[in-house]
This record gives sequence, structure tokens and C-alpha cells, in this order.
Amino acid sequence: MTERTELVEHGQLFIGGEFTDPLGTEVIEVISPHTEQVIGRVPHASEGDVDRAVAAARRAFDEGPWPRMGLDERIAVITRIKDAFAVRHEEFARLISAQNGTPYSSSVMVQALAAMMVWDSAITVARTFPYEERRDGVLGPLLVRREPVGVVAAVVPWNVPQFTAAAKLAPALLAGCTAVLKVSPETPLDAYVLAEIAEEAGLPPGVLSILPADREVSEYLVGHRDVDKVSFTGSVAAGRRVMEVASRNLTRVTLELGGKSAAIILPDADLEAAVAGIVPFAWMINGQACVAQTRILAPNSRYDEMAEAFAAAAGALRVGDPLDPTTELGPLVARRQQQRSLDYIKLGQEEGAKILTGGNRPAAQERGWYVEPTLFGSVDNSMRIAREEIFGPVICLIPYEDEAEAVRIADDSPYGLSGSVWTADTERGIDVARRVRTGTYSVNTFSLDMLGPFGGYKNSGLGREFGPEGYGEFFEHKMIHLPAGYREA
Repeated sequence: MTERTELVEHGQLFIGGEFTDPLGTEVIEVISPHTEQVIGRVPHASEGDVDRAVAAARRAFDEGPWPRMGLDERIAVITRIKDAFAVRHEEFARLISAQNGTPYSSSVMVQALAAMMVWDSAITVARTFPYEERRDGVLGPLLVRREPVGVVAAVVPWNVPQFTAAAKLAPALLAGCTAVLKVSPETPLDAYVLAEIAEEAGLPPGVLSILPADREVSEYLVGHRDVDKVSFTGSVAAGRRVMEVASRNLTRVTLELGGKSAAIILPDADLEAAVAGIVPFAWMINGQACVAQTRILAPNSRYDEMAEAFAAAAGALRVGDPLDPTTELGPLVARRQQQRSLDYIKLGQEEGAKILTGGNRPAAQERGWYVEPTLFGSVDNSMRIAREEIFGPVICLIPYEDEAEAVRIADDSPYGLSGSVWTADTERGIDVARRVRTGTYSVNTFSLDMLGPFGGYKNSGLGREFGPEGYGEFFEHKMIHLPAGYREA
């Protein structure tokens, strides 16, 4: 029996860099997806709390020292935050696993250490970013400056809460912005560890606030007139709403949204290597990952062989308590997500797809929001299970005739976030990667490098995170015309 997390309770909110009493009395109860019992309670931030947080961020940006510090001074503070992740990564991993069901074995890396890597990579980018550059203009010399955009509203989901928080806060803070982080009501407990770290790191007053709240309060934050930039990760429907609300103030928006990514296995691929490389990233975070390889494209010439291999690998995944280090697939974050997956499984059967493995609640789990790792075969790409983001452990195996059809099927999606290709010929794989319209692609592996741009085509989002492209999303551009003949002293 795995030791359970004790009830975690917090009575205050982190506003403007300090813990303070909330204005309201509403409370968020955090439910374990494994036991279905309450494991935590935190205050539910109100619109009044948002006003306080945004006002603190506004003052800190307009009048405070943070945007006016030298880059090295900001890097020193962010380095302390990054170093604290290394010290407390197991605490982060355990809390996140307890809240959203991520298996602890992957939570350490995917949830905690990966967040630390994001903070570290942002520091690397910040050191070499071109904050000012001289250009020869048509009418004379120019100075082009990049200046921090201002107050940032960072809205993050429950599936990878610290990773997505770092993807927004690290570049925003290094750029000299101030921020209000809105965390999901499903996963607020790890946010308190981040707040403690931020307080200890020495961020000046007002620079960072962290608010747990629901969609209504999120919408109020996104539409706040004193917010200059919104960075959002979540569903396409929510992203559209964020864009609509933010547009009322012409607030700048970056959206990292959903995916229905395709892993293309070419006929010459090493099947054993492909299965070993794809399965962990098809069912990652129990299928609750926007970059998950949820469509596996197999050539007709080897389809039966590949169907058997993937079904065996999926069926062998160890399902159970997310805090058990041997677990490979845990419960879904909420009952609604469990039911959503079960509904799609029923729909897939009605559409004519064949269940190769899974398809039910695990018999061994008497409670908890579990769904068996499920693989559908005989899937046509026009089926809803192949076109819509399920966000659960339900994967489609789709046949194709030749390479051109494989690329066409991969592109025949409203999404374009991630993808991979598996082949004995690396150059051929790179050629396929160039042809598929998606934001992140891997050849004979699956990776997400924080020094390169991450984001999506089509409905998968707007803008980029990570690398200089993502860092640049937190700056305004200013052009200064210089007098003819001007030379720097």
C-alpha cells in the first residue's frame, strides 16, 4: 500500500509577493483521482483578489525596481528559483501526482525536473537575446529596442502545472515583466511550493502573485484593463474565449492549445524501437498531454504486425496508484475526464473502429477515475476519435498506403502541435518532417527542447514558447530614429 499524501491546507493567497488573507470565503477542495477523497483545501481567489494582484503587478512594473534592474540582477533571482526546484523536485512531483494522477515515476521528470530545465533554459536565452540593435534604415540610422511588455496574466492547466507555469513565468520575469499566475482548481497545492520558492528567492514586492481559481475568475483576469499580455495554455474552446475577452482591450495573447499529433511509422522502421519510442509518449500523463502522439500511422504492408506489437505494449502498461513508483498509467484528473474517455470509446466502436486492447474501466481498480490504456485499430482519419482531442488514454492506429498518403493523413487535422516519424533512413525522416505542417517534430525520437520554439499551427495555438522566439513574446519593439551621421561615442 503506497503511503498517501496527508491533507494539505492553506488559508492564504500569494499576492504581490506575500501571503495574505483572501477577500472571500470560498474554498477549493482538491480531490485525489485515485482515492476520490479530499487531499487539500485552499482559498478560491475572487475578482477582488485579482484586482489586488493586478494592481500590485502594475505598481511593480510602472514604479518598482524589477524592470529597471540590470539583466544580471534578474538572472541571479531566477537562478535561485531554478536551484530551489532541484532541491524540492520530489515534493513537486509527489504533490502533482497526488492531484492529477500522473505516475510518480514520470512526474519526477515530466512535472518537476522539466520545469527546472525550463527556468534554466530561459536564463540561457536571456543572456544572449538582442535587447538593442543598430540598423541602417532607408532614411538614416535606427536603434531598435526590445522592452518588457508589462503586466502578464499567465493562465496554466492542470496536466503539467509547473512546466507550463515555468514556460510563462521564466521568460516574463527575466524580460522585466511582472506577473499574475492563475492556477487550475484541480492542481493548486504545488503552486504554494512555487510561492514559497519565489518569496525566498527575493523577488521585489508586487512582481508575482499566484491565484487558484475557476474559469469565471480566469476570464476576469484575462479581461482586466491593466493586463498587458496574456499567456494561456489550455483547450481550443477556452483559447478562443481568452482571445475574445482579451481583444476587448487589444491585449496581446499567446495561446498554446490542443493537439492530435501523428506518429508516422515508415515501412523500413525498426518496429521494436518505434514501439518503445512511441508508447510512452502516446499515453504520457495518462493520455492527458497536448503533445501526445495520439494517432499512430502504420503502413498497410505491416499493419497487422504493428497492431499486434502496439496492442501488446499498451496492454502491458502497469495501471494503478500514481504514487506507486512502479505505476505507468494512473487515473484521469477528474470524473468528467474519465467519462469523456469512456464516451469516446463507445463512439469509436459505433463509428466502426476495433478495440485492440483496453476499452473499459480497469477491473482491479475499485475506485478512482481510471480508464484502461486503449488502442483502436481499423481507424479512418475521418472518424471523430481520430479528429477530436480526447485527452485520455485512447489512441488510434490508422493505416496508410504510401508516404504521400501518410503525410496527407498527418496534415488532415484541425491541429498542428507535434508529431514524429520513424524510419531507418534519417534523411528520409527529415524530409517527412519538413512536409508535415506542425509546430514541433521529431525523427526517430520524441523530444521537446526548451532552447527551440514550441507552439502550434492551425487550432493548436498562436505564438511560441521557449527559445528566443518564445522569449521575444514578452517584449514590445521600439524604433528610435537617430540623426544622420550619428556615431556612438
